[in-house]
Amino acid sequence: MLIDTHAHIEEKYYGKIEQIIRNANANDVSIIINNGTDMQSNQEVVKNLSHNMYGAIGIHPENVETYQKEDIDYIIKNIHNPKIVAIGEIGLDYHYGKENRLAQIKLFETQLAIAENYNIPVIIHSRDATEDTINTLKKFHLKGVIHSFSGSIETAKTYLNMGFVLGVNGVITFKNCQLKEVYKNLTLNDFVLETDSPYLTPHPYRGTQNEPKYIKDISEFMAELYGTSWQNIAENTNQNALRIFDKLTIPMV
Repeated sequence: MLIDTHAHIEEKYYGKIEQIIRNANANDVSIIINNGTDMQSNQEVVKNLSHNMYGAIGIHPENVETYQKEDIDYIIKNIHNPKIVAIGEIGLDYHYGKENRLAQIKLFETQLAIAENYNIPVIIHSRDATEDTINTLKKFHLKGVIHSFSGSIETAKTYLNMGFVLGVNGVITFKNCQLKEVYKNLTLNDFVLETDSPYLTPHPYRGTQNEPKYIKDISEFMAELYGTSWQNIAENTNQNALRIFDKLTIPMV
């Protein structure tokens, strides 16, 4: 069985979420970690927790200008829910500029401090902000996932040495993706699988809406990269996910 450690399964994207879960189960995906990014999506994550659906709640850096104290309070209020396995998706994003850099770092540190205080993992978004992301994470003692990792082998090893694993998604399957060379220098202990649904649909389905069911395609691609079976990729990445997310349990088949 496979685990999708990062998706955004919201009604505005999919309508009937039950069908998305059925599609995933039919393709050997037993667990989905649904990620929030703001108050509305965090509330939906909590509402849709189920046997197959775990959750992560957090405030994404894109929402740094609009979030309220109540949004942070909501994260703290729900952090003890047994199905909430992480604070995420949180981090830094300078892709469109650094005008609000300090505000982003402040929001990031606020959520990291909560994670450290409650001993819960984090799911990290870092876009064009590697140096600040690493320097900020070094202030805390945490474990988690670097979502949609896209950096160098040196950056990968820095995160791994800090206790994080890397999130591998459909981007790795893209024809001109340079990440293949990075992962050839890493081990099966270093990453987990994710879709980032409804985004980043893997080849050969690019141009259509992504779903957790495509985790199997990503596992098959990684199996070819490492010269092994997708079942071996599943077994190793499941163990990596269990190591990071303490509340996660794999359903009995």
